[in-house]
Parts: sequence; structure tokens; C-alpha cells
Amino acid sequence: MWLKLVIDMKTLTVNKEPLDAEYQELGGKSLVAAYLMKNVPPQCDPLSDQNQLLLCTTVFAGTKLTTGHRLSVGAKSPLTGGIKESNAGGYAAALLAEQGIKLVVVKNLPVNDDLWLLHIDEKGNASLKDAKMYEGVNNYEFVEKVRERFVNKLATISIGSAGERLYKSASLQVSEFGSGHPSRAAARGGLGAVMGSKRLKAVVIEKPLDPFKVPYADEDKFNEICQKFNKVVAQNAKDDAFHNIGTISTIDVTGANGVLPVDNFSGKLFPKYTEVGSNKFMSNLAARGGRNKISCQPGCVVQCSNSYNDKDGKYLTSGFEYETIALFGPNCHIDDLDVIAKMDRICDDLGVDTIEIANALAMCMEGGRIQWGDVDAALALLQDMIEGTEFGNLIGNGCEAVGKSLGCKRIPVVKHQSIPGYDPRNTKGTGITYSTSPMGADHTAGLTMGRAFDDCGRAAQAYASNKLQVAMSFADSMMCIFAFANAVTHLPLLGDLMAAQYGGQGGMARIAPMGIKALLTERAFNKMAGMTVKDDRLPDFFYNERSVATGSKFDIIDLELDVLFDF
Repeated sequence: MWLKLVIDMKTLTVNKEPLDAEYQELGGKSLVAAYLMKNVPPQCDPLSDQNQLLLCTTVFAGTKLTTGHRLSVGAKSPLTGGIKESNAGGYAAALLAEQGIKLVVVKNLPVNDDLWLLHIDEKGNASLKDAKMYEGVNNYEFVEKVRERFVNKLATISIGSAGERLYKSASLQVSEFGSGHPSRAAARGGLGAVMGSKRLKAVVIEKPLDPFKVPYADEDKFNEICQKFNKVVAQNAKDDAFHNIGTISTIDVTGANGVLPVDNFSGKLFPKYTEVGSNKFMSNLAARGGRNKISCQPGCVVQCSNSYNDKDGKYLTSGFEYETIALFGPNCHIDDLDVIAKMDRICDDLGVDTIEIANALAMCMEGGRIQWGDVDAALALLQDMIEGTEFGNLIGNGCEAVGKSLGCKRIPVVKHQSIPGYDPRNTKGTGITYSTSPMGADHTAGLTMGRAFDDCGRAAQAYASNKLQVAMSFADSMMCIFAFANAVTHLPLLGDLMAAQYGGQGGMARIAPMGIKALLTERAFNKMAGMTVKDDRLPDFFYNERSVATGSKFDIIDLELDVLFDF
């Protein structure tokens, strides 16, 4: 039976318990939604003792399903004020599964200002250890130090000084499989601040001497279906740009059609987008000894991760992805890939969401504090954030905080969370997802990349967003959505895998209700937290300003948004 690890920061106790029967067949997003609804008051202060921080594995953790070892982090969000599930790759979830742990619950607040780390050793013993010596230490240095302290093979989940300072953009950084770099981020929603409020610096998980054996209803059947599913993903990934290049390949598409955000979602085109696109990226890798086609977690066949070196051939960052490049790049009018990579490294090290911070820098440009494309000024602002100056702390609290402080009228947020790297006027289904997702503006909740222009049928776009939000909801309970995307014609097999592992019915009837229930639970949580239909809207400027590139505006009517989840 799967286990639950409960850490009470008030009493400084760690208890290992059987996972509740109602959660045994859940994982990832579905587990976060169900647990938070039952155990966290929706109207609580996110940084109070009533909030709980969850770390959990997926439905298929511990199995051979490719990318089945995502880590989901859950809590009430300090940024959105609603429910939040943020997930990441890396090695931590795989080792939690080998330890037989599906859910880690961190509750209450400590009575003093000490700092702690949770250590799970190779024998399965879990304990809190003094981490005061790591206070103010950022993620890259922390990982080096903790590997000296605990010499066995391990994975880490850590916060940098941003989490300790309770920045609303604070992330949890997960170490990457193989390299150990803390470059896989559960970034959105400021959940690093929840971890910081509980004075938990990190979770350190050692590889167990005696790995947990996953129970199956029919193990032979599971392995047969799993092999078939993995083969489909691997075969389709061979032609996938994410495998052959990385997620930066998306720039080549969005840069040409007006979907790429430019100068704070102005709707302009960015003629120099190729300077931050695939060809430049691949030539830099080849010239400097960098790599792509890296697996961030064991057993991944998509291998979309990478390791990016500077001009001297020295490691700079990894997991260098589209959102970071689009938003620090063209959306800030910056066309230097090395500068953007440096910004990515700074954010991973400090422990902040690159989407939120890049949009905050765009607010500084929109508000006239610095000029568009001024690289030195942008790096200076990030240095302010590192040092914790008054304005640096403001940046750490995200796009909306900076935009309001500078009097900006065009602030690209939904539910207080900044918009990712797709202009919703030119991919309207994605705009519907941004508007209606319980997570706030979130491309991973249902990215449509549909037709760009005003003649695109509204009903088709709402339909696409609805179906994708359901699909992404159960996908985020099971695996990485990039692998999921390579198996869309074989999705019933996921239901068959659940039947082989847990018993019962297979097919789509097993998995689709999981996605629907998670979405409706999240929406119910947000409603009880005080959100209304007014929170399910894009900022006015997307409705009122036409995209310069295409002439399109976001013209989805309110009714379509209000009834989207009337299943």
C-alpha cells in the first residue's frame, strides 16, 4: 500500500502513515484537488498555519510508464488566492515512488524561526534536520552543499531565498535526473512561499536500498499495455520538434503568426525572433558543447530537456524552455539568447517563476522605469531582486504588483497570475483557457494553438478549450503532457493501465471523469475562496486592442466563458 508522509512543523514531527483509501487511485492534479478541498479551508490566508503544502506523485508513479514520474505541488496560492497545482519533472518523484510514498503533507507553522529540511534516507527513515546553515543560500549552492552532507544518490526539492522571503513568484526547484541541477521548476502560483512560510528549506530523498514494489491487479497485463503505450510515444516523438530540438522550437511557429508575445503583448511582430529560435539555439549547442535530447526524469522517451553553455563552454542553465525565452526575449524586446539563458539561471537559482518575473520586467518597460530591450537595466533589476532591495522585493511579487506600482494600464494577468507566452487574440481557445482555468492564466491547462483570426468559430474554440482542459487535467494526474501529446490516438490505453493496476473498468470511461472531477473541485474551491465569474476574464486590452500582426482581438462573449464547464 502506498504511504503518506505527514510533517507537522509546529511539533516538528514526521509520521509515516498508510495513504487514505480515497486517495489510493489518485495522483498529481486529481490528488491535489481532492486533498485540498477536504483539508484546507478555502478562505484561509495562504501563508497561515491553515494552509498545507502537498508534494505528490502521479497515478502511475513507480511503474514503467514513460514520464510517469512528474512531481505535483499543491496548496492554496499566495498569488492567485485560489487552489494551485504546479508540477515539474526531475528525479524527486521517482525516488519518492521508490520509497513507497505517494503523498507528502506539510502542515502548520513552526513556533520559532529555525529552518529545516526533510531527509528521507536510503532505509526509508524520514526526519527533520537542522537547515539553519543554509538560510539565504540559493538553489545551485544549496544542492552542492547538500550533496556533500548526504553522499548517497539523491534528489532534492528546494527553495532559494525567494521562498524564504515569501515572494509571490517563489518556486520549488527540483533536481534534474542525471545532472542534479536544480533546474526543474514547480514555478507557478508562488508555492515556494508556502514552503518558506513553513520554514522548510528542502526535501532530500535518497535512493532506497529496498525499493517499493508497486501493487497491481494484473501486473502482466499492465506491462503488456505499458509497453504498447510507450512504443507509441517513442515512435511519434521521433518526429517531434520537442524531442529533436526542444520546446524552443515553438518560437519558430509563434514568431511567424502573431502568437508570440512582443513588447508586453502589444500584438506586434518581432522580426528578429529567429535570433532566439531553433537555429540559433542548435548552433550554440553545437559550438559550445551543450546538449539537447536529455531526459529530466528516468525513462522519458521525449527527452525535451537540454543543457546550455555560455560562450566559454561553461554550463549556464538547463531545461531552457519556450516560455522563458518568449517572455524574457521578444516580450521584453530582447533578442540575445545568452542574456535570456543568464536570466533563466538567475531565476532557477533564486527560486522564482520565469513567466511571472519576465512579465514583471515587461511592466518595468511598459511603465517607463527602464527602456524596451535594455539588457543591462533588466539584469540590474534582477540583481535588485537577488539582493532584496525594496523594488527588487516588488519584482519578486510578480507582474501585477509591479504593474500597479508603476501605474500601468495594460497588465496581462488572470486571477492575479501573469499570462504565458501566447497572445490570446491570435489563439483564442488558449485565451478561453487562460480566462476559465481555476489555476489562473495557464497555458498547460489547455493550449489550443488554433486559427488566429476573427472568422474562427467561437463555438469551436470553446469546445477545444473545454476538451483540452479536461484532457490536461487527467494528463497532469498521470504523466508529462509532452508525452501525452504524442499518444492522443491511444488515450483509452491509459484507462486500461488503470484497470490493470488498480482493478475495475478500463478505457476512456476510467480517465475522463477524473479530469472533470478535478476541474469542478478546483472551481468549487475557488468559489468558496471568494472568486466570481469576474475572475474568469482576460484583461480589457485584449478585448479592446486589435493585434497589430493579424487585426484580431479577443471577441469571445461572456456567456461562452460562463457556461464552459456546464458539463
